[in-house]
Amino acid sequence: MTFKIRLPGGTLKVKQHHELRRRKQKREVPVWQLGKYFIIWWPETISDGPSRRAGANPDKPD
Repeated sequence: MTFKIRLPGGTLKVKQHHELRRRKQKREVPVWQLGKYFIIWWPETISDGPSRRAGANPDKPD
């Protein structure tokens, strides 16, 4: 069960623990736990794509 609410400046998401991706588990974005649910604020300034590997060239596509 996932809820997404688009707001000015980013997206507010509500998920259960098993639905969290690595960036959310590592708290690279603001995450709050409320009972068995997690509230995630994903600002527009952070890409929603996967994290780049260390040493990867940002100008060259994978």
